[in-house]
Amino acid sequence: MSRNPKWHRDEIILALHLYFSPDRGTIDTKNPKIIALSQLLNELPLVTNRPDQERFRNVNGVALKLSNFLPFDDQYTGTGMTRGSKLDKAIFLEFQHKKDLLAKIAKEITAIAKNQTLKEEILQIEEDEQTLTDAVEEGAILYKLHKVRERVPSIVKDKKAAVLKKNGKLSCEVCGFDFHDCYGEVGKGFIECHHITPLADIKVSRQTTLADLALVCSNCHRMLHKKIDDISIESLRVMIQASLKLQAR
Repeated sequence: MSRNPKWHRDEIILALHLYFSPDRGTIDTKNPKIIALSQLLNELPLVTNRPDQERFRNVNGVALKLSNFLPFDDQYTGTGMTRGSKLDKAIFLEFQHKKDLLAKIAKEITAIAKNQTLKEEILQIEEDEQTLTDAVEEGAILYKLHKVRERVPSIVKDKKAAVLKKNGKLSCEVCGFDFHDCYGEVGKGFIECHHITPLADIKVSRQTTLADLALVCSNCHRMLHKKIDDISIESLRVMIQASLKLQAR
């Protein structure tokens, strides 16, 4: 039988959140919190290919994952597992001094796992470079929720209407590209929406507003997603201006 997929960033974040919990308890298969985490991991809208469903993120695997953090923990004086993955270590070091942020992200991932409608919507979002490489600090699930939020037809329609009424046209807020100007009638009304709220600040309970969205062309949108933790509308605009100045020399 084929092996189950490696742990994703989102899953490791949840495991690390439990590891740092002051009332975590012992790391063993009888710990109710580890049992609950195993159940939660099985509910995530993340891994659909599970060759060995019985062993997929089971209690034994979850307990082992928590043990893998021990060698990286300066507060631990015993001997722990020594075969933790590079991603385990990277995420541990990333969040060991940012436990509030870790808890915040874990809370939202958990809320999504309990929301059947959101889970189904997230599963419909295509994979891209960021999800396939586990490149997003907050994990693939919140990243895909970001995409869900910026594609809601009703809010996208309202955003376009508001901007069109105010400016008389729909142009990219980063580079100024106007599909109608470039392509004529076939480009009329076409532009994409980008959700500008940082992933770490996204809340499942919060509804998207027009102020949360920016209108962008397809190219700029892909650049914004390529480094979603680091690039904003403003910073990408500065990058383009700097590039144009260099080309003009």
